[in-house]
Amino acid sequence: MKDSKKLGIDTICTHVGEVKDEQFKGAISPIYMSTSYAFDGVDTKRYPRYFNTPNQEMLCKKIAALEKTENALIFGSGMAAISTTLLAFLHKGDHIILQQTLYGGTYNFVVEEFDKFGIEYSFTDSLAIEDFEKKIQKNTKVIYIETPSNPLLTITDMKAVSKLAKSKEIVTMIDNTFASPINQTPVDFGIDIMIHSATKYMGGHSDILAGAIAGSNEHILKIWNVAKNLGGSLSDFTVWMLERSLKTMNLRVKKQSKNALKMAKNLATNPDVYHVYYPGLKGHPDYKLAKKQMKNFGGMLSFELQEGIDPMKFQNSLKLIKSSMSLAGVESTLLSPALTSHALLGAEERANQGIKDGLIRFSVGIENTKDLIADIEKAIKKAKK
Repeated sequence: MKDSKKLGIDTICTHVGEVKDEQFKGAISPIYMSTSYAFDGVDTKRYPRYFNTPNQEMLCKKIAALEKTENALIFGSGMAAISTTLLAFLHKGDHIILQQTLYGGTYNFVVEEFDKFGIEYSFTDSLAIEDFEKKIQKNTKVIYIETPSNPLLTITDMKAVSKLAKSKEIVTMIDNTFASPINQTPVDFGIDIMIHSATKYMGGHSDILAGAIAGSNEHILKIWNVAKNLGGSLSDFTVWMLERSLKTMNLRVKKQSKNALKMAKNLATNPDVYHVYYPGLKGHPDYKLAKKQMKNFGGMLSFELQEGIDPMKFQNSLKLIKSSMSLAGVESTLLSPALTSHALLGAEERANQGIKDGLIRFSVGIENTKDLIADIEKAIKKAKK
């Protein structure tokens, strides 16, 4: 839809990027499972690894509309999206600045792979814009941020980063997974490229593995030229499932954000909880910035139990909330980042990011919050024993 900018968010989720069923006039997108298409007498030479099958092509239009960008690409995983995008803009002798707090998989990819490619990198000492600025070198090509961050929900000033980068002709990238396009559209603050683990809020049902990027036609073409060689494309059945899931993303994320705020407030008043990390709490150091950048504060939070309460015994005592990997499903889940999402980091590296062994990351679902509160209180009681 050419006029998608004028449409409401729920209408974009539901209708933009749907594949028209011209033959049977079905209400939903048909699936084109073919891996072999005609090459002569056609406008587009289609091939799954080229990211341009009918379902792939149309899904990209929906994601671009949600992120308010010209174009988008989908991948087989969030890490495929991250790694392909970074390698498209960084070459031997180039330098990248990454913020201090990052998803463990991103951090691990950088420190384990970039030296092999001759790519230089620096992590900021904090999220202050001065710390980004002092890391800039003559060969700096990219600034990479993540806000809210995984798992401590720190907030980075997107407008300040964008302004700094543009003054130095540096490309900006953001992992927008935790916020999703429902709560935050970084292009409004001048960020160039948005990256998602589409496994999370875009998929939303814990049954899809996918990644996505969004940006200008120029940037997407540059990434596509690398992507077609690396082969991180997505099967059309998964593409179809993701398009189906995106139809309800606004409804799901709004409910999850509302629930997370209630849960954060409740946990903050629980005497058995030492600290809660959630940008929607007025006591959060980045509350005012989060309020300026985000429509809602998201469905993710982290917390630490008081000393003497075993975090794993607490998790194993839960009956409703699942102790489980990943996040952003309609069901509530939690995990220990030190044992899962950030296990690839050493103890010292985790400590540098402020990730304690007792930290618990909580992905709040769509359940009734009174049931979630009761589940947590009972589990804490058992963990105390």
